[in-house]
Amino acid sequence: MGVDSATPSADVAKLQALQAEYFRLEEIIEDFDNRALTIKAWSVTLCTAGVGAAYIQSEPALLLISSMAAMLFWIIEALWKSSQQAFYERTMDIERASQNDRLLELKPFNIASSWSNSWHQSWTGGIIWRRIMWWPHVALPHVAVAAGGALLFVGQLVWWELE
Repeated sequence: MGVDSATPSADVAKLQALQAEYFRLEEIIEDFDNRALTIKAWSVTLCTAGVGAAYIQSEPALLLISSMAAMLFWIIEALWKSSQQAFYERTMDIERASQNDRLLELKPFNIASSWSNSWHQSWTGGIIWRRIMWWPHVALPHVAVAAGGALLFVGQLVWWELE
């Protein structure tokens, strides 16, 4: 953010505000990632405990419940990630302006309005989160746990038929 002695103080203040906004946006994006890891941890812990309980209790229905819980955690993470994505537009606006020496053309203090505009533009029919949910780093481990629970449930049913 090129500030030199010839830059008027109002411009310096604007550049400092944009810099603070940029770093705050980066913190917000990182916080979303940390919470996404928490969602994954809860998913794995709860759902694998359900799978274990299904075998300890000899209750195959718990396998299906665990599988459905993993799918719900997957949807929650996709929705969470779609909220995070709305912050990237403002971050990229600031970066592009900085790269093109056009920072003074931006207005600072636009985190909320930029997020809202980005969110509403990307939520045409709720498509964004359904696309995001297939990103590998969003889908895993939820898909593996959901598929594993469902396959074990079907396997238990087949096993009972064979006995």
